[in-house]
Amino acid sequence: MFGVALAALILASCGSSGKGPATLNWYVFPEPSGSFATAAANCSKASGGKYQIKINLLSTASDQQRVSLVRRLAAGDSSIDILAMDVDWTAEFATAKWIRPWPAAMAAQETNGDLAGPIATATWRGQLYAGPINSNTELLWYRKDLVPNPPKTWDEMITDAIALAKQGKPHYIEEQGAQYEGLVVWFNSLVDSAGGQIVTSDNKVVVGPSTKLAASLMHRLATSPAADPSLNTDKEDDARVSFEKGTAAFEINYPFVWPAAAKAGIQSKMGYALFPTVTPGTDPKVSIGGYNLAVSAYSKHPQEAFDAITCLTQPANQVRDAIKGGLAPVSASIYDEPSIAQQYPFHALLKAQIQHYGIRPTTPAYADVSLAIQKALSPTSSIQPNTVVTTLRDEIKKALSSGALL
Repeated sequence: MFGVALAALILASCGSSGKGPATLNWYVFPEPSGSFATAAANCSKASGGKYQIKINLLSTASDQQRVSLVRRLAAGDSSIDILAMDVDWTAEFATAKWIRPWPAAMAAQETNGDLAGPIATATWRGQLYAGPINSNTELLWYRKDLVPNPPKTWDEMITDAIALAKQGKPHYIEEQGAQYEGLVVWFNSLVDSAGGQIVTSDNKVVVGPSTKLAASLMHRLATSPAADPSLNTDKEDDARVSFEKGTAAFEINYPFVWPAAAKAGIQSKMGYALFPTVTPGTDPKVSIGGYNLAVSAYSKHPQEAFDAITCLTQPANQVRDAIKGGLAPVSASIYDEPSIAQQYPFHALLKAQIQHYGIRPTTPAYADVSLAIQKALSPTSSIQPNTVVTTLRDEIKKALSSGALL
């Protein structure tokens, strides 16, 4: 199936301008498996001499990736053709006119068959600005030998953990409580799952009852026996390590913990389930992650760059990215592939959460909004449930009025 699609792409791209292939500089995070490099080489070859994709590596840290790109784009740097954007950057980069909107016909082709969540992250004010290349979502991981039936809500999970603590058994709930982006993901997932929102697309702050409920749950965990003592400093890998050491019964984290559990020898004890919801009977809406590929407004080869993104994000490359690199696909049909089912036995959960998605506040000022949320909620053990709504509203309004790009 994928061979036919690639052959068609080769035929459609045959022919050269006679001036030699355009060099397309692709700025992207360091993908360690080599899957991106393979895709770049294959797409360059398939272009029939139209372009050659050259990978330029950014930092491993998302915030540093953004700083590097913002500085170059703000200076009108024409050496960037394709940029890999964290899903939270679309509104900022589009509003600053640093990236090109996709032509309507190409946009429909690029997103055909994609899950709703990734498309939403690549869209700003009804216009597609990037091609989704991968996604991500946190699941609930739990000790099957301690918890025969995984909890469906946060209240149930905290209650189960406290009960295990009273029995002297491993009981911690591992989460990302450090003052960084992971804290915002946790909070926003709870707000969305409770049916709320933080900031509207027109930059109106709408924190309210769902905000208070989310913050109260975070405070309840942080001040209960269910909390790991290191909760307020934990990030994703800290949570993974603690779970593998055997002191935890639950972990909220990304699918990278699954192969890591195999290496640690605990995968047989590890169960997986949907992210716990906030209210009984409602589906969770987890803040999805991932990356989208955009064409720089300053690229000297925009059409070739659009064509290259269409190739880089095709299903064959998404399958390889998933199997070799552990990057969740954005195309719905890929989740039915046997190779994906083997790699991700929890593939149906991933697909469901990415389709029924939550996303962090969509605003050009997201970087500042994120910092404001972190400031208001850290440390989680010091959250004041009765005043947190006012605190968040004030901090986020300040962030929205800052106008800062860095």
